[in-house]
Amino acid sequence: MKTAVVTGGTRGIGREISTMLINNGYRVFGLFAENFETAREFYQQINSESLTICQCDVSDINQIKKVFGEIGSVDLLVNNAGIACIDLFTSISNQKLEELISVNLTGAMHCSRAVLPNMINNQFGNIINISSMWGEVGASCEVVYSATKAGLIGFTKALAKEVGLSGIRVNCVSAGVIMTDMNSSLSKENLNSLIEDTPLAKTGTSKNIADAVEFLISDKAEFITGEVLRVNGGMVI
Repeated sequence: MKTAVVTGGTRGIGREISTMLINNGYRVFGLFAENFETAREFYQQINSESLTICQCDVSDINQIKKVFGEIGSVDLLVNNAGIACIDLFTSISNQKLEELISVNLTGAMHCSRAVLPNMINNQFGNIINISSMWGEVGASCEVVYSATKAGLIGFTKALAKEVGLSGIRVNCVSAGVIMTDMNSSLSKENLNSLIEDTPLAKTGTSKNIADAVEFLISDKAEFITGEVLRVNGGMVI
């Protein structure tokens, strides 16, 4: 049985990815930062020995070292944990700026560094980063968020080149407007505007992202690495 770690793996997109992986025969470690009740509810819902929930704030390198040290060898890492902040770049606090970078970008880097030694030793591994279309084109009032997601894309491409000879594939899913808690604060007017700008004229679902991840981990994608797979309804082409 292959082992997978999904950061932010007990709610929203991460929950859908964790469920998909369990259905595909993986042993899944779903990491969560704070919301224990949501994580426990997901664990009870799945009711499977294939799921283990672990509290781990990916912005804290010491927590990462502890949790990944206990998990051991990992076949698949999905760097999904992320936070957003809608504010003017000149107004965002220094604390929030650092938090966005620590969770969205350096957290993914530290988690990847934690799993790579065993992957390199095993000459096999798979890392998938969940980015955003704003990392490709940028978004007003989400400057720092856009920068972190752009960083994930650059990280994906560079790491894919570095570890390819070790049998490790690194890919990225660039998500569009997906209806999760992160986007629940959008006004009806803003949401309708985003839908109007999307050629398929609708928002995406967490399952759409999980389906993309399912393809990237499959044998059908065995010759794909360093790729950015867009799941955005055509909004960014």
